[in-house]
Amino acid sequence: MVRFLRPLLALMLFFGATAHAADRGPLVLAAASMQEALNAAADDWAARGHPRPLLSFAGSSALARQILAGSPADLFISADQTWMDSVEKAGFVARGSRATWAGNRLVLIAPAKSAVRLAIAPRFPLARAIGDGRLAMADPDSVPAGRYGKAALARLGVWGAVEPRVARADNVRAALALVESGAAPLGIVYATDARASRLVRVVALFPAGSHPPIRYPIARLARSTHGDAEPFRRFLLSARGRGIIARYGFTAP
Repeated sequence: MVRFLRPLLALMLFFGATAHAADRGPLVLAAASMQEALNAAADDWAARGHPRPLLSFAGSSALARQILAGSPADLFISADQTWMDSVEKAGFVARGSRATWAGNRLVLIAPAKSAVRLAIAPRFPLARAIGDGRLAMADPDSVPAGRYGKAALARLGVWGAVEPRVARADNVRAALALVESGAAPLGIVYATDARASRLVRVVALFPAGSHPPIRYPIARLARSTHGDAEPFRRFLLSARGRGIIARYGFTAP
């Protein structure tokens, strides 16, 4: 009886696991700044009768390294072209699936109750405004938001003065959290991050020409076998998908 039931149980487990996999949506690895917008898009997609996509958010650098290490996923949304380039050059992007989905702006933020006032211009007194505190940024050596921020500060001639005072965060939302908690008097994040928080206020908007254009590429990964991966990618790139993220402050690419 045991010998008879053992293969039957194995078959039941196999078909159960297959059914469970079919019930879940595609796994999407996305830049941390996309949380609210992409969750709204996933909800809209699920409301149309599809399994809701599984969303995993982190810094684009961390997500790209996961993909390069062989972690399974279906779609990748990066906050810059550089990390998508790395994934594509390594052969992990499905041919013809890469597209630019959205854009963003870079802002200087402070805690909501802060009285600091600054106008962003060449040689503006950012180091003086930081004082004995720290400037919260995503890691400028690897994370896109930090790279954009470093580029802007270098172009404006203040990077050298503030670099020793930078609090390097794992991703842009971690930088936002430092300012929200008051652990940092100022921070650099995307405009959409500031918009998502009631605990910070925008001090100033960085001039668009002070840093490379902020672009979010999206691609289906070559190893993806999920039937909804490509349809969900196309939905995000459709007028409806772009309209959803526009409500959260993302710009046209």
